[in-house]
Amino acid sequence: MDRDGEGAGQENGRRRLLDILDLEQIDLRYYRGFTPDTDSIRVFGGQVAGQALVAAGRTVEPGKDVHSLHAYFLRPGDPRLPILYDVDVVRDGRSFATRRVVAIQRGEAIFNLAASFHCDEEGLSHQVATLDAPPPQDVPEIDLNNADPEAVAWWEMIRARFPLDYRFVDPLPSAAPAPPPTTRQRVWLRSAEPLGDDPLMHVCALAYASDLFLISSALRPHRMTLRQSGVSAASLDHAMWFHQRFRADEWLLYDQEGSWTGHGRGLARGQVLNQSGQLVATVIQEGLLRLRPAGR
Repeated sequence: MDRDGEGAGQENGRRRLLDILDLEQIDLRYYRGFTPDTDSIRVFGGQVAGQALVAAGRTVEPGKDVHSLHAYFLRPGDPRLPILYDVDVVRDGRSFATRRVVAIQRGEAIFNLAASFHCDEEGLSHQVATLDAPPPQDVPEIDLNNADPEAVAWWEMIRARFPLDYRFVDPLPSAAPAPPPTTRQRVWLRSAEPLGDDPLMHVCALAYASDLFLISSALRPHRMTLRQSGVSAASLDHAMWFHQRFRADEWLLYDQEGSWTGHGRGLARGQVLNQSGQLVATVIQEGLLRLRPAGR
């Protein structure tokens, strides 16, 4: 799924990520976003997170980059309706700016986000995370030869719906007959098309992508996948910390680990590193992981 040019992001009918993240400003602090895939049951959580972060970032003066976000998914979004983003300018300080964003449909909040922006400063520097994966060019395309028809259909839907390129370092549970009982899954990913030079777009693109596979890592120890009929899953809350600038249209390793499951929920952590081994973001997510009774 390598790119050869600017138009590669529209292969197989996929929408461009820049189009998904593009918002219509309808008032000083109100923005409107749309869902390109209106045939889905609900709006993809990463889309709402990415669009809300775009809305927040557009109200912040240049020179301050996003350094963290904390969000709650409150209600399923209806893909047939536009989403209104109401931005609350909480604080504009010399070093930090804070924003709250509420995503609204039918007069009800479906998503809340708090984001903090920070100007660049000199300081101490270290990281513990290490790049523990072969480079993306050495990771082959996913092999679906032994996958069941449902897994093949799922993967084709993923490729068509989400404008991202992927290289799975570990076997993809949905395509493996017997996924290994591990808590870890690693995937190289990037935007399927160039995103330009606005740092905000790269941060919002990663926020979009960060919701795609993370919670499924909490199912791997149980040899289960999100595609199984007995599993009901949904994102509940999501937190990200951005450690330095990066490009989301260049390969990033999303190193994910399912830390805990219990009481119908699961917790997963992700670390995002660039090809140089620099830690660019950390993600924590809790999601709903219910087991539905047989026959439902």
